[in-house]
Amino acid sequence: MTDSAAPLRDRVAAPELELPQHPDIACWRPATLDDLDAMMVLMDAADHVDHPASTTTRAQIENALRSSMLIMADDTLVGESASGVLITAGIVAEAQAQSTRVQVYLEGTVHPEWRGRGIGRQLLAWQRDRALQILARSPHALPGWIMVDQEQGNIAGQHLSERAGFTLTRYFTEMERRLADPVETVETLADVRIVPLTDALVESARLARNDAFRDHWGSQPTTRERWEHMTSAPEFRGDLSRVAIEKTDADEPRVVAFALISVNKRDWESAGYSKAYIEYIGVVRDHRGEKLAPAIITEALQSLRDAGIERATLDVDSESPTGANTLYERMGFVAGGRTFSYVLEV
Repeated sequence: MTDSAAPLRDRVAAPELELPQHPDIACWRPATLDDLDAMMVLMDAADHVDHPASTTTRAQIENALRSSMLIMADDTLVGESASGVLITAGIVAEAQAQSTRVQVYLEGTVHPEWRGRGIGRQLLAWQRDRALQILARSPHALPGWIMVDQEQGNIAGQHLSERAGFTLTRYFTEMERRLADPVETVETLADVRIVPLTDALVESARLARNDAFRDHWGSQPTTRERWEHMTSAPEFRGDLSRVAIEKTDADEPRVVAFALISVNKRDWESAGYSKAYIEYIGVVRDHRGEKLAPAIITEALQSLRDAGIERATLDVDSESPTGANTLYERMGFVAGGRTFSYVLEV
């Protein structure tokens, strides 16, 4: 465990940052919003190899570039071939909320046709050094985490992360359920109503998410900006999402449980069936043990079934403190692939 008694800026050395040098890359430069189309082409090619049934959306890329915590000129890097084709792209994203840690996420890829040539190694080294620069300016006396995820099948990416000094710290399992299977009603022990997510409940749902995930690994509070990015994305479906609400003393509804859903129809062709992704499932801490989790999941599954969607997917921490993975198995979800989370702690 890293000693976090002193501010990060007093204990992290900021490395000199130089652009990579690679014979296949004619130009390294920061990304701009004008690169969105080319980045989508790059991500589509990478997704087809790395996780074909779950593709990156344009909104995800654009929201990452527009984050208030990101300076595109400093925190992004793309590499082009001599003909101007985007071969690789990377983002270094500091987490907006910093409650118990200062976290910096590294996101990036190399076009599959250009892999195995050392481009990914150079990109990751640049990202790691840029992340160290970000941590080295932080006034917070907190642990500093640099985080990168690798898909289970991306063995080269896993080895790359390990050679760069990252440690495999956590597994997240993708789980899937066929909605043609029966969905049984679950009665809760709480006096709540389960309803679709409306605009009036979006902020209460964010507060509920932050409370429910306080004890989850790697989780920091979700800011209004990040929540807005998710709930305003074209793929987000408040009408299919479900929240449990209770009345407060002020007669204003409070969200106490939630199952929030996105539908990316671009995934359907490669998957071979229609599906929805459950972004978040959770119950606030003062309502745990009241059967709200299975109840809210049941209602969400029923909403998807009624909409004619064939399967529901989600990701779960393999060491969830609430035992979520066991609950999902009992409710008919079947484990599939894994994502490996690597951390470099300073």
